[in-house]
Amino acid sequence: MSARSDFPGVNELLTHAVEAVGGAEREGQVRMAEAVGKAIRTGEHLAVQAGTGTGKSLAYLVPAIRHAVEKEATVVVSTATIALQRQLVDRDLPRLAKSLKKPLGREPTYAILKGRRNYLCLNRLGAGAPDEPEDQALFADPFAVSRVGKEVTRLHEWSSDTETGDRDELVPGVSDQAWRQVSVTARECIGVSRCPIGTDCFAEQARAEAGRADIVVTNHALLAIDALQGYQVLPEHDLVIIDEAHELVDRVTSVATGELTSGMVSAAVRRSGKLIDADIADRLMESSDALAVILDDIPAGRLDQMPRSLQGSLPALRDAAHGCISALGSERKEDPEEATARKLARTLLEEIHDTAVRLLEAHDPDAAHQRDVVWLTGDQYSSNPRPPALKVAPLGVAGLLREKVFGLNTTVLTSATLTLGGNFDALARQWGLPPSQPKVVKAEGTATDKEPPKDKDEPKWTGLDVGSPFDHKRNGILYMAKHLPAPGRDGLSPSTLDEIAELIEASGGRALGLFSSMRAAKQAAEELRDRVKHPILCQGEDSTGLLIQKFSDDPRTCLFGTLSLWQGVDVPGPSLQLVLVDRIPFPRPDDPVSSARQRAVEARGGNGFLTVAATHAALLLAQGTGRLHRSVSDRGVVAILDSRLATARYGSFLRASLPPFWPTMDPQVARDALRRLDAAAPV
Repeated sequence: MSARSDFPGVNELLTHAVEAVGGAEREGQVRMAEAVGKAIRTGEHLAVQAGTGTGKSLAYLVPAIRHAVEKEATVVVSTATIALQRQLVDRDLPRLAKSLKKPLGREPTYAILKGRRNYLCLNRLGAGAPDEPEDQALFADPFAVSRVGKEVTRLHEWSSDTETGDRDELVPGVSDQAWRQVSVTARECIGVSRCPIGTDCFAEQARAEAGRADIVVTNHALLAIDALQGYQVLPEHDLVIIDEAHELVDRVTSVATGELTSGMVSAAVRRSGKLIDADIADRLMESSDALAVILDDIPAGRLDQMPRSLQGSLPALRDAAHGCISALGSERKEDPEEATARKLARTLLEEIHDTAVRLLEAHDPDAAHQRDVVWLTGDQYSSNPRPPALKVAPLGVAGLLREKVFGLNTTVLTSATLTLGGNFDALARQWGLPPSQPKVVKAEGTATDKEPPKDKDEPKWTGLDVGSPFDHKRNGILYMAKHLPAPGRDGLSPSTLDEIAELIEASGGRALGLFSSMRAAKQAAEELRDRVKHPILCQGEDSTGLLIQKFSDDPRTCLFGTLSLWQGVDVPGPSLQLVLVDRIPFPRPDDPVSSARQRAVEARGGNGFLTVAATHAALLLAQGTGRLHRSVSDRGVVAILDSRLATARYGSFLRASLPPFWPTMDPQVARDALRRLDAAAPV
């Protein structure tokens, strides 16, 4: 179908959309929508930083819908969190579809698509489930076994009522152990043509609906799987919009991480069961036993050299797994139950074999460049023991993203925090985009020209910062506690605890404490509850959602916590007027992936600390300090209690990554401002 000559433009459609939702057009939103429209026309990639309150979802959805309807194409929108997926599918897209129906000539369609494991598998539900390798520790606890059994029974009952089989629609939810009993991964699925319930498959119904939709909402993990697996997961598309793009690299890295445990090997032997000769299965079981003994003797941490014990056991394990795969033979005509059992066994055996190969290749002395980092995890001596696990992850995902995402589709990346140190270069490097882009457009509309890429094959892209509707400098103070001692390893210092207490008293509660570790959050909560008159909630004492709700409902309450609160709190109004940060959130020095990436940068002559550790910290700081302003009327203080922000050489890079608050190092100025805000707050 040829495009209409009178097809409405992006600005006209945005006006329709904004009026329909009862909002007001914002300059940043208009500029972003126009930039997305231009990227679609030219095929040039776009990175957009759009502060909270910009209305960025409408700014990218409107031009995306226009393109999908005009060209009869599909657009993929990827998010990092379930919360944003639900916002798009339950709120934004339904309203947009209705408001744009008349100017577009038809109502746009949309669908949500998740990984196959998120949908109930009716075939597995009926056939029963083999042991899962992740659940070996479960069987030692009879109470846990009973709980999981009851949950599986409830899942059987729910299967008759659900129309989608989507796990997120099951309320209340069930444990991961129970869900694994009734679901399969894409590799474990026997296929629609062989499955006796293929026509009623929830996952296939979701895929079919997505294939007919104009807009498909998915997540970064499925986007990574689509790029990694070598077979198509997402429907054909020519445009990808990546929201919450600051989390893209971590989510892709997680999907690309392999794991090997003795429990996996034992489960593979049990799954193979009567499908292969006992002698062949016994060889794999012997490899499992040997691996368990060896891993128990190796200390947890990054493995820069392959331990001698693993140099012998991993090839034996690889070969034993390959022998089992060969013994299983190719797929054959058999009853569905046996086909399911064979597929589940083969999938786990292939995972074991491929991970063993990858672990060995990571330490291949003949390799030109190291591509993966290997480490051992394990807390078998803790109160909640888990067996040790060998893990392998890519040193970087830039090449993968460049080839499989930017190389195939026009891509728009957006988030409230993309410019670290004042530009997009830090994240562009991680994405596989050339860091010295031709043009970066600032919020006020001026452009800074840079030397264009020398490689004509490099992907072309533009960075755009549309600013924020919030007046950070007028309504927010960045207090840097320069006088405090630098953080140490022995917990929060007495002077830091004194500082927190004084700030909370000045603010009348209303404080969100963001700590770099749960130990620090608990220490602060326990020691300050007897010193301040306001209630202090601490993450872990109840579900995070309930704690945030209590914090929001009572303006005098404080909430202390760690990583998930840095990005997961949206509390506008007087309940939140003070954000406390105990220390700059650098990655742990013993974090295997970040430390290996830092070392790799240094080996190439770069600044590993600034490229990896400082970039990680800047991103988290920008996210955490962004909790203060959630509406245009919000006012308050961000207090960074790590003196290095003011004194260290890298401090300027970190400060340039934050919203443009009014800065001070005077504690009295911060406390006086908080007292004034407390006095002016509604009772």
